[in-house]
Amino acid sequence: MEDVTWLPGTFLGRLGKAARDQLLAVGVRRSVRESQVVLREGALESHVIVLDDALAKVTVAMADGRQALLAIRMSGDIIGEISALNGTPRTATVTACRPSIIRIIHRNAFRAFLRSNPDAAMEVAGIVADRLRWANRRRVDFASYPVKVRLARVLWEIANAYGRRTPRGLVISVRLTQSELATLCGAAEISLQKALGSLRGAGIIATGYREIVVRDTDGLLSVADLAEV
Repeated sequence: MEDVTWLPGTFLGRLGKAARDQLLAVGVRRSVRESQVVLREGALESHVIVLDDALAKVTVAMADGRQALLAIRMSGDIIGEISALNGTPRTATVTACRPSIIRIIHRNAFRAFLRSNPDAAMEVAGIVADRLRWANRRRVDFASYPVKVRLARVLWEIANAYGRRTPRGLVISVRLTQSELATLCGAAEISLQKALGSLRGAGIIATGYREIVVRDTDGLLSVADLAEV
């Protein structure tokens, strides 16, 4: 397998090389297009998907038919693990935000992998716990918040999970275009640009080539209306 450096917050980033190569070897590689649904809320299916080279959003349907953004997932993340482990319907819809590469792993192969790799099984349990804890804090309707708040929440989620601490601040070195950020925030691109400009002007973030730097963590949390890290 090609030796790729996976971000530390992702499932693949938490695995040792031998276990990671073993997992990827049992996956069926597929290409998906932008806006393609890869998992659908309520579906009765049990395979797992590893995001090989991907950016995706996780949403749930609200009572009025709108979609609420719960999270984003990136290259190295695993999705669909809950249904694979307990046989329940999908709890959310996952949609690709750009053309992506995924690996589909059937339930039996995934369970066999976990049985032969106890450390990987513990990492899955940790990831599930982290996601449930975050979801419990964020079961809110993003549509009720201004774009600036939604953007701050998305940026904090990315920075907290995947950012690198440097003297300049918390660096998000994931390639995210303004269009992709707008999709994740459920906003028009022009509104997203204004919100980014506002955060830059306040000294909370700085933007550069293929990176966003969170310079003021407390300021970002304040804008995001998040009481705790």
